[in-house]
Amino acid sequence: MRTLTKALVSVTAAIGIAAGGLATAGTAMAAPASAQQQAASAEVAPLAVVNLGLNTTRAKHWQCFLRDVDYNPGTIDGQLGTNSWKAAQRLFRDLGYYSDSIDGIVGRNTVVALQLFLNRFGNYNLDVDGSAGPETKDAFWDFNGPNFCA
Repeated sequence: MRTLTKALVSVTAAIGIAAGGLATAGTAMAAPASAQQQAASAEVAPLAVVNLGLNTTRAKHWQCFLRDVDYNPGTIDGQLGTNSWKAAQRLFRDLGYYSDSIDGIVGRNTVVALQLFLNRFGNYNLDVDGSAGPETKDAFWDFNGPNFCA
């Protein structure tokens, strides 16, 4: 799964760079390497933090929850990055909801585990389909209300 995700990100970045180069072909030379690197970074950056609809305050609540139940999410900063999702995956694994790699990538299996978790501990009655659609995001938002983090 991780290899497939990396490959998909690489292909997406390459297509974006190529499309930018084609758009200026004939009118300018290819962009310097630094601009190409910036374009690739722009494609990858949104994947680094996955808050699933949470603002930074609610994301901090999720991080505090993970910390308070002894799953270290790293820095409590309201940015659900790799460390936060690795902590969540360890929690989900220990609850029997997740059996994939602890990689911090929010893929289908992580979303399935989150949906199972929210159904059990929040009584949200979500469809467990691995899709982080509006219902899942709303339940995740609601679960991370003001009762966590002091």
